[in-house]
Amino acid sequence: MKVLIASDAYYPMVSGSSYFVQRFADILAAAGHEVAVLASGQGMTATDAYRGKVRVFSVPAMPTPVPGFYLALPFFINRSINEAIDTFKPDVVHIQMHFAIARAALHAARRRGIAVVATNHFMPDNLTHYLHLPNAITNQIHRLAWADAARVFRKAHALSAPTKTAVGLMQPQLDKHMWPISNGIDLKLFNPHNDPAAARATYNLPHKPILLFVGRLDKEKNVDLVLRAIAVARKNADFHFVAAGQGVEKAKLQKLSTELGIDDCVTFTGFVPNELLPSLYAASDAFIIAGTAELQCIVAMEAMATGLPVLGADAFALPELVHDGKNGFLFEPGDVQGLAEKIIKLMGNAEMRKQMGAESLNIIAGHDISITLEQFEDLYRAAMNA
Repeated sequence: MKVLIASDAYYPMVSGSSYFVQRFADILAAAGHEVAVLASGQGMTATDAYRGKVRVFSVPAMPTPVPGFYLALPFFINRSINEAIDTFKPDVVHIQMHFAIARAALHAARRRGIAVVATNHFMPDNLTHYLHLPNAITNQIHRLAWADAARVFRKAHALSAPTKTAVGLMQPQLDKHMWPISNGIDLKLFNPHNDPAAARATYNLPHKPILLFVGRLDKEKNVDLVLRAIAVARKNADFHFVAAGQGVEKAKLQKLSTELGIDDCVTFTGFVPNELLPSLYAASDAFIIAGTAELQCIVAMEAMATGLPVLGADAFALPELVHDGKNGFLFEPGDVQGLAEKIIKLMGNAEMRKQMGAESLNIIAGHDISITLEQFEDLYRAAMNA
């Protein structure tokens, strides 16, 4: 099968949707499919090159104020997208979200009678988080954003989102069924048998329980809340916090760590190469995710696949992964004291971490990437026969 994945976010951009596209394109290619990705470039020149077995068509894009992110603008990309589709001649086009590249690819595919599958990774909260507008205005923006996404998705032949929660956010505005298909996790790559030595040596990690965060150090991830809770929790539990990732908030978070007097128990790793990530999870004892706009959360899945318990915000789709009191704890968003108490409870009890980590392995078994691959292959065939 020839599959063209259209996404406004792709390597080297860092985001959940970008990571999914990179990984899933490689998985499809390894399974014997011919795969191409249509994504934003890093300048105003279109390119056509291979990244491993995956052919990458990049379209003209402008740099944004966020380092490493480029924006493809409507009208400037139509020619490149049409040329890419005519060159690759896909059997199915798989769009991610509904922005400029995906939208243009959908229309170009439909004009050619090519089947289109649409998967939603979009949450308007990830954008409005930065605007600090009154709730009434923010809610109206959310309604308009969801309505715009639904207008695009209705034109696809088959639809999916990574969780039941994600499906529920858009399904009421659609006229066809949307399938919950997990982003999936490579259980061979992320597993409890990985060697922690490389990460311990690279980041000079202390020999005490490690609480880990992996992700963008951006505002919507609420790492500042985690730091404030750690300042409270460290009085009653001896542990070390590792924040792995880059982001526009990094300098502010480092400053906050100093102001809170917790520099001695916090490590900011910066960007962690993919080949070192399995070791970093293996070097850790628990994982935390405080973001309140997660449609699934790939990093939480990687942590669970390594056998870690998870502390997660009780918001959107995280409760589908974090079963409170079983494989970790949920905490109320914004509740520093409540989170601190959960951290103390978990980081101060090795036996609890072991039991909850075992439950994480049970839960994540249903998210193996091989299952995701089969489900999308079925969805592609259904779209081609629609």
